[in-house]
Amino acid sequence: MKQLTGLTGLLLLATSLSGQTRYDLLLKGGHVIDPANNVNAVMDVAIAAGKIARVAAGIPAAEARQVVDANGLFVTPGLVDIHVHAYAGTGMRGAYSGDNSLYPDGFTFRSGVTTVVDAGGAGWRNFADFKDRVIDRSKTRVLAMVNIVGRGMGGGAIEQNPEDMDAAATAKVARQYPETIVAIKTAHFAAPEWVAVDRAIEAGKLVGLPVMVDFGTPWPNRSFEQLISDHLRPGDISTHMYQGLQPLVDHKGKVLSYLLAARTRGVRFDLGHGGGSFVWNEAIPAIRDGWVPDTISTDLHASSVNAGMKDMVTTMSKVLSLGVPLADVIRMSTLNAAVSIRRTDIGTLRPGAGADVAVLRLDKGKFGYQDARGARLTGSQKLVCEMTLRDGKVVWDLNGRGGEEWDKYYARPENRRAR
Repeated sequence: MKQLTGLTGLLLLATSLSGQTRYDLLLKGGHVIDPANNVNAVMDVAIAAGKIARVAAGIPAAEARQVVDANGLFVTPGLVDIHVHAYAGTGMRGAYSGDNSLYPDGFTFRSGVTTVVDAGGAGWRNFADFKDRVIDRSKTRVLAMVNIVGRGMGGGAIEQNPEDMDAAATAKVARQYPETIVAIKTAHFAAPEWVAVDRAIEAGKLVGLPVMVDFGTPWPNRSFEQLISDHLRPGDISTHMYQGLQPLVDHKGKVLSYLLAARTRGVRFDLGHGGGSFVWNEAIPAIRDGWVPDTISTDLHASSVNAGMKDMVTTMSKVLSLGVPLADVIRMSTLNAAVSIRRTDIGTLRPGAGADVAVLRLDKGKFGYQDARGARLTGSQKLVCEMTLRDGKVVWDLNGRGGEEWDKYYARPENRRAR
């Protein structure tokens, strides 16, 4: 595995001798990609009091208490994963409002992710429990889509019950938690009717939020084309865009016209890899003809992390391996995601924004990537997360590069004492 030329790693370089520092931390010499601010250049990123303080070339190291060498690395806003399942700990077997979900902190920071959106694990009946159980206890910023089904993603008959799909009750809960709930979700509905989609959109209209649709089972009188063309509004999100349930290109390899028309109209398309929703034989021809995601997301859950999906940077690497430029891949994982959930306060390195930062390494070599069915594509690039900052604090440091060499650290008497 060959790393980028000139990579020196993340090293603790200096502590200001003057005692007068403007910044708590300075990421120095990294290649900053910040699509929200049209930055794509080698620059320094200074952080103070948990906020981005300055992004510029040549910020003096002496102005920072801690300086980290990011030479040869890419510095981006903290990644935003808008499709995960985090409603863990309820004890429900085989459900995304239970055992299929994962507490986020163990799976986010190591992949550069600082913000996730739970995609409908909880509905209006159990959202308060989800907030108390997971959202309020996580270091990761956890936002949420509230499910149109009152009991959320309980699986089986729970998700197929139209009597529990209450648009008014769903909108009421969304209004109660405006800082947390960013969209309405419908998923897995299997009957040949539009009731789940229609009530989700009704709730979205009542509260002014977008809807994400995981379409479930298509029927002749309830097709994916009808969903995209006749039901989804501008700003609504269709997830699992390469899942293999419907063709995306024609016999000439051209993206189908109704998809292009929907995107022009403002419908957004999310990757949503998951354990069964990303296949090469759809993704490759579609991306070759320009049908790229608006947003890259993992559909993180207990099965997908141990299968082809693995994590956010692996999912991004798959899109990168299909010829999508790195800057676009970063845009899909930061700015575009923030726009989709109408939270433009995140996914940015704008001065004054919270200092959520990902420091990524781009390796060159030969790497195998599996889709959801186990089929492999060999790529020549791989993104690896070296460091993640959440509100200015280091929450992941792959190689301990922000630390001091042990002999220098323990040479100071105050560090030899037991704590």
